[in-house]
Amino acid sequence: MDYNSILVEKADFVGFIILNKPDNLNVFTSQLAEELNFALKEFDKDDDVRVVVIKANGKGFSAGIDMNELKDKTFEEYYDTTTLMEEMNITITNMKKPVIASVHGFAVANGIGLVALCDLAVAAEGTKFGATAINVGLSCIGPSLAISKSLGRKKTLELLLTGKIIDANEAERIGLINRVVPKDKLEEATLELAGELAKKSPLALQITKRAFYKMADADMSKALEIANYAFSEICMLEDAKEGIDAFMEKREPNWKGR
Repeated sequence: MDYNSILVEKADFVGFIILNKPDNLNVFTSQLAEELNFALKEFDKDDDVRVVVIKANGKGFSAGIDMNELKDKTFEEYYDTTTLMEEMNITITNMKKPVIASVHGFAVANGIGLVALCDLAVAAEGTKFGATAINVGLSCIGPSLAISKSLGRKKTLELLLTGKIIDANEAERIGLINRVVPKDKLEEATLELAGELAKKSPLALQITKRAFYKMADADMSKALEIANYAFSEICMLEDAKEGIDAFMEKREPNWKGR
């Protein structure tokens, strides 16, 4: 696929997806949604990528869905557009590899949804977050699915129904993001986190992520069954033996990826 709305790069086992429509605040268009999903799936298949980072050029991360996508359509056309815009929920959750959001400026509407979807998130000080669609007579009901997984019912509904904006410190406090860093340290902090994950056993990371999301929607008995199976699966890896040997021998592990 030729990319027009995003940029794609990779280095040191990290794949980067950069939202690249700064002149229109990186809003979600059908083209951007298609390119984002395609790039995520391609990185998930790439053996040279162990971690994926999503970031953005311009003043902010994303201002949500392009209003031009939400005008003068039939119900069926609105449904098709919404389904495309929210396909990232399925893509990121089903990916084997961890995805990190690196956020600056603002992430509102579908932007906050994308941040919530990512497995981890780092934000620059002063970044603003909001499920703001209610303020223009619409709704962030799609993004609220991912937001609720991080924040729970009441805090998600507060954001969803009021459309209020919160800052990065509040976002960290309530569990939407993992870290707040100075603006000039965002790239450094993101690369540090991505590099930390990239040094782990790739298969152990992948099995852990897959099991975590399966457990999240299961009852306790089923969740423990999933966890026990996943841990046993990891123990059978050559990387597990290498990790134990390296620990006992006080050296850095040499991951085999199997």
